[in-house]
Formats: sequence, structure tokens, C-alpha cells
Amino acid sequence: MPNKVLILFAHPSQHRSEVNRPLVEASREFNDVDVVDLYAEYPDFCIDIDREQQRLRDHDVVVFMFPLYWYSTPAILKEWQDLVLEYGFAYGHDGTVLHDKYLLCAITAGGLEDAYRMNGYNHHSIRELLRPIEQTAMLCGMRYLPPYALFGSRTAVEDGRVDTHIDCWRRILRQLADGDIDMDAAEAADKLNDCMAFDGEDDT
Repeated sequence: MPNKVLILFAHPSQHRSEVNRPLVEASREFNDVDVVDLYAEYPDFCIDIDREQQRLRDHDVVVFMFPLYWYSTPAILKEWQDLVLEYGFAYGHDGTVLHDKYLLCAITAGGLEDAYRMNGYNHHSIRELLRPIEQTAMLCGMRYLPPYALFGSRTAVEDGRVDTHIDCWRRILRQLADGDIDMDAAEAADKLNDCMAFDGEDDT
């Protein structure tokens, strides 16, 4: 079944972005994907709650797209969650609007992937560090998908990894919009980076 995808993009210094900016530009190529630049739309942080809640009603898949800042989201995305995901709308008595919708994070992290493990520099995997968002999804009755992550983002351009990362994201977006991803398999993964991991095709 086709899905409508909503991307909530949060980057406070886009002029310095070498990965997130082209990633969000690629996301705008899809007719069934709506992109909201939160910092551009709400520069004063005065979030239109009714508008944002209607956006959630109108979409099946919600993507938080952001650079990982101090193991969390940029400030406006936290503000968005605090204000928009109200009791009686997103959770609690009669708060069933988001039930069975999907939530995932598309993130960039400055550290290398080896740093995101129990014995690494950050002592936790990227999925573990994003547990508060995962638990938010659970509380709202949503199905949480693992993050789509680019590690070592500071050197991604020099290493020639950006184009591959964006092409992979395009394929994942297409699969999400078309409803072609095996969601049960995706939910069990640590991250959603293998473009073909869940569609059953042989890409060799």
C-alpha cells in the first residue's frame, strides 16, 4: 500500500552542511514526499501546533532528518516534539491519531561507526543513543524503524561517500512511499542503511 512521507528537517547551520543539505534536496524530488524545513518555517520557534498536527494526520511515515548534536536532536526538533505531540492527540486517552504510522531518523554523526558501540568512544550504538525517540514512537503507538545514518560525516565529502549515501536514501524513500519495505525485518535491524536489505532483490 502506498504511503505519504513527511520529512521534518532540522539543521541550524545549513550553510555549513555538506551532507544534510544535499540529502534534503534529494528528498524533494519525490511527489509523495513532503519536506518541512523547521528552522526556515519557524525561525522564532513559534511552532504552529494545529498545522503540524494536521501534517501528521495527512502522512503515514514521519522522518526526523538532522545532524546528531550531543547525542540528541537540534533544539527545534525537541521543541516540535514537546509542543506537537500533545496528550489526547499523540498519546493518552483518545490520543490515537498516530497509531500504526511509522517513524524513523535520518541522521549524520561526526564520529566513525566504530565509536558507536559498547567498547567504542561513545559506549553505545546509534540506535541505543536514540532510545528516547524510539520510546516516544512507542508511546504514540507508532512503529519505529532503525535510523538511516552516515558516520564520519566530517570527512564524507573528501572520502567520496556522499553520493552513495544519497542514492541509497533515494531508494529507501521510494520503497517507503511505495510500501515495498519489509517493515518487520526493518524494525529488527540496527540501522536502515542497506538500500536493498528489505526488498528481497539480489543486487549482485
